[in-house]
Amino acid sequence: MSRFALEGVRLLDFSWVGVGPVTTKYLADNGADVIRVESQARPDVLRLAPPWKDGVPGVNRSQFFASYNTSKKGIVLDLAKPRARELVLRLLEWADIVAESFTPKVMKGWGLDYENLRRVKPEIIMLSTCLQGQTGPNALYPGFGQLMAGLSGFYHISGYAEGSVCPPYGAYSDFIVPRFAAAALLAALDYRRRTGAGQYIDVSQFEAALHFLAPALIDYFATARVLGPQGNRSDRYAPHGAYRCADESGRERWIALAVADDREWLALLRVLGRESSDPRLVTMQERLRQPQPVDDLVSALVRPRQCAELVEALQGAGVCAYAVQNCVDLHADPNLNAFDFWHWLDHKEMGPSPYEGLQHRLSGTPGELRSPAPVLGEHNDEVFRDLLGLSDQEIAELKREQVIF
Repeated sequence: MSRFALEGVRLLDFSWVGVGPVTTKYLADNGADVIRVESQARPDVLRLAPPWKDGVPGVNRSQFFASYNTSKKGIVLDLAKPRARELVLRLLEWADIVAESFTPKVMKGWGLDYENLRRVKPEIIMLSTCLQGQTGPNALYPGFGQLMAGLSGFYHISGYAEGSVCPPYGAYSDFIVPRFAAAALLAALDYRRRTGAGQYIDVSQFEAALHFLAPALIDYFATARVLGPQGNRSDRYAPHGAYRCADESGRERWIALAVADDREWLALLRVLGRESSDPRLVTMQERLRQPQPVDDLVSALVRPRQCAELVEALQGAGVCAYAVQNCVDLHADPNLNAFDFWHWLDHKEMGPSPYEGLQHRLSGTPGELRSPAPVLGEHNDEVFRDLLGLSDQEIAELKREQVIF
């Protein structure tokens, strides 16, 4: 039995940056053959983003890019040239899926949109994912996940006070949309298996992100209330947040807490050396109504304590608590190591480099990070010579014309 659930699936990947590459990585790490199509003139912006190996910038030295592109082959084409687009149509014969993440006009401008591709191969599945989908007045607006986090409301609710915007980390929608897109691709593959028909998948990152604000949206529809900045506070847990412990070796240490009921509240206080609650904060309803006094009390009691011993004591008392970990902590985390989460792959330019492992375990088909991310154009010869059957003379001519590199 193969260890790969998607062995035999073939994907031609024009996507770049975050959402598209992460989506196709899910398939690649689970056995799909993925050919990543890139541009020499306009390389993926993540290739130019830190962290770089040894802090030295370079298009083949970004671990940010590398982490999103494991188990893929990489080629370079200048799609502005007709002969490059001819090569794409030849690759289409090989592919089951085409994925792209440009604004809607790009693939259409090259004649590589779904309507044109399905004329050549009716059973093809195509995924397009951009910020606001393929239709509507803002469909052509370009941008990144940071903008989407603002547009979809997350900047507004993640601050600590009105007028003090505190965005969620990074390109927020880049980290959640691939879950929707990958599931849609699997559904389309199953549909084609049953019917023989392909289809087009339009994933709007705006619409996908809004699902993670569902409680606030539903509350607005029901009550007309607009959710304001919440910081770390919750409408179900109090206390709920991160609290600073004693510093260790000159380094700040913090603990994350979530207390669900009055029993846990009393258990927390006992571990922190308080035998009874402040009379104003006895019940959950009172604590939810007065989050600041709760935070002030917990902060004062936690501040002199060592994080590790406090986590152990609170867990033992049935209180949800864990250390706030940094990157060094994560690489040493015993659970992640027991899960065999970190994988070292030998990148062609960066050498041995750490990669995040799979987030799931399928007992019959566990998947695997089969290869490190490709350097720019690493598999040109393999794809153009071995897969498409081009001769050395044809490849040399294409290179002279800068169709391939």
